Amino acid sequence: MFIQTEQTPNPATLKFLPGCPVLSEGTAFFESRDAAACSPLAQRLFDVEGVTGVFFGGDFITITKSEDKEWYILKPSILGTIMEHFTAGRPVMTDGAAGITSHATTESGDDDEIVSQIKELLDTRVRPAVAQDGGDIVFHEFTNGVVYLHMQGACAGCPSSTATLKMGIENMLRHYIPEVSEVRAIS
Repeated sequence: MFIQTEQTPNPATLKFLPGCPVLSEGTAFFESRDAAACSPLAQRLFDVEGVTGVFFGGDFITITKSEDKEWYILKPSILGTIMEHFTAGRPVMTDGAAGITSHATTESGDDDEIVSQIKELLDTRVRPAVAQDGGDIVFHEFTNGVVYLHMQGACAGCPSSTATLKMGIENMLRHYIPEVSEVRAIS
């Protein structure tokens, strides 16, 4: 098994591409070992000293490290953990695992027309771009003209995430949906 790595715009994160599917649908983001109880792989990755976040996408894993650790020290342990996990055929998530964020764009009675448009734009124009950088952006709510989004993976804590939100996502949403006045990140 050959695992590629890619830099992300966030210097505290690194994207790992194992060359096989990681999650069949949605994403999963864990900020602690306790939160990762539904993922044997994430728990093992948190055992590597210095790992502070684990994000799973369709075909990649994004790892966030603490500021006091260097990638050249962490990377071999992380690569070994990922390789051993996949070659042993272990599941990434346990059956019926909570923690997976589904991004299927489905019409629900709870979504009004504006929220449906916001979700559609996020799914088709934003999510593919941020996934290339090892992250994800999840819709939280739309209230009084403000769209609240949750940043995950490489996007969480990224120095350029504010510019991405304001210059990219906010401008795009305001262009297509006049009711949107602002975009804000939530933790």
